[in-house]
Amino acid sequence: MTPHVDIDEEAREIMESHIERHFDPIHMVYHEVVSHLVHVDVYHIALSEERPYHTLITQGMSDKPMVTLPEVDESQYAELLCFLPPEWDISEEGFKDDTVYWPIENLKFSARFPHELDTWIGFGHTVQNGNPIQPFAPNTKLCASLLLPPLLNEEDALVAHIREGKNVEFYNVILLYESEMKYKMKHGIDKLLDRFDKHEISEFYDIHRKNICKKILF
Repeated sequence: MTPHVDIDEEAREIMESHIERHFDPIHMVYHEVVSHLVHVDVYHIALSEERPYHTLITQGMSDKPMVTLPEVDESQYAELLCFLPPEWDISEEGFKDDTVYWPIENLKFSARFPHELDTWIGFGHTVQNGNPIQPFAPNTKLCASLLLPPLLNEEDALVAHIREGKNVEFYNVILLYESEMKYKMKHGIDKLLDRFDKHEISEFYDIHRKNICKKILF
């Protein structure tokens, strides 16, 4: 028997309005059939002339508050998103291929991660893929996620006000190589972002992009 998972229906309606106001119309919803801890659906915002990329956004991670520390300023509520290049095969047929579908799996995994461990994730946090760590797919060596505010959207898009005491923050899931994750853990997020700027690392998924920390010794 599938365990009961609470769904904040009011929040979903407000979130959908927020997304369509700030990100463009929702083209498709990938509904979750079996849920654990939270019911995580994924919205697909189709590419357009103004926004020539696919956007995927989770809904359901924020149905439960994360367990934050008293000194943490970030909200207890968050949702995740990512930007896929226009050539990514978003079709139903394309998603039958694990080398295509994994961004949705990674969003769902990352959305459940803080609830699984009774912790929180926010700006600058990393989540590795698997333990031991492994690539997201056979055709890439990227293997970890970094949470940052999405730069492609205006500031008003970054927080959805649901009700008093519930503001949902949006984080962009940026992909990392293992050496980049280790560099961030050793030197901090600011140093890693400096290297991102220097090498012009994009917010769009590029499974073959340059590893900017490959030759750095720890």
